[in-house]
Amino acid sequence: MNSFVQKNQKALYKVSAVLGLLVVMLVIPHYTGIWDNPFAVPILILFWLGVAYLVLPEFFKKYRIAILSVYGLVIAYNFFFFTSTPDHAQNDRLSLVLFMMLPIPVFVALWFYEQWRWLKTLKADKAKAELALLKNQINPHFFFNTLNNLYGLVVEKSEKAPEVVLKLSDMMRYTIYEGKEDVVLLKDEISYLENYIELHKIRYQKKVEILFTHEVQEGLKVAPLLFINLLENAFKHGVAEIRENAFVHLSMQSQGKRLLFTIENNFDKSASNNTNGTGLENLKKRLEYLYPNRHELIVEEKASIFKVQLNLELL
Repeated sequence: MNSFVQKNQKALYKVSAVLGLLVVMLVIPHYTGIWDNPFAVPILILFWLGVAYLVLPEFFKKYRIAILSVYGLVIAYNFFFFTSTPDHAQNDRLSLVLFMMLPIPVFVALWFYEQWRWLKTLKADKAKAELALLKNQINPHFFFNTLNNLYGLVVEKSEKAPEVVLKLSDMMRYTIYEGKEDVVLLKDEISYLENYIELHKIRYQKKVEILFTHEVQEGLKVAPLLFINLLENAFKHGVAEIRENAFVHLSMQSQGKRLLFTIENNFDKSASNNTNGTGLENLKKRLEYLYPNRHELIVEEKASIFKVQLNLELL
């Protein structure tokens, strides 16, 4: 409560000081004329600086050194004007007015620039927050299902259990740490997809044809976790619902800074859950943020085959 009262008192003092300057500014020209008193212009400047401080306190505090330095020079020039030109010629008065008004458009332009930069930063922060949310929407059920499978392998004392532990550990480490980065090496993203595929091979007892071919240049970087949603969809809406002859084919190729990723799988049209889910919509939103006007996403569905082609222009 005391801090609230103190803030109100400070605000009242500031307003009172500005009003006091206003009174003085109005009184002096009334008796002497604004061009006949060397203190009239400094008081006028102080009044408007006070108004600027009340209206735009953050801007004034940020650029106070520049503002006070500029108008300190104006006030100094004002006193020089009165001492060097006793007759106050009209041209001299005009030069004083121009000198006093010249910094105003500069500071106004600077204020508009600050507002533009603030809006741009606000939009960037919003985009980052939404991207973080989209990353967190990556399906966690895979990890839980893999842990359940791992439990079964441990109970059976299967030789595959250590391999599953290592691959799952690598995937979780990649998701937690590399997933926070803006870009990662493309070869690391490929390794992530390969680990995902290998774990699914262990999970499914039925025969599934999974082919992943890739030929990319060294050193290319891409946004992390960009392809996993497409691969998840292929298993969730394809392999999981087909009893036999299920397949998932993936291909990734690079040509200079262009990257082409293709994935296709077969699915059961009679299955009740044959939609694409949120994964594809998630990917579309991320691409709009990360690769605006630098991506092409083509989705095709025909003859029980679902195919997605993603073209990216990397930086």
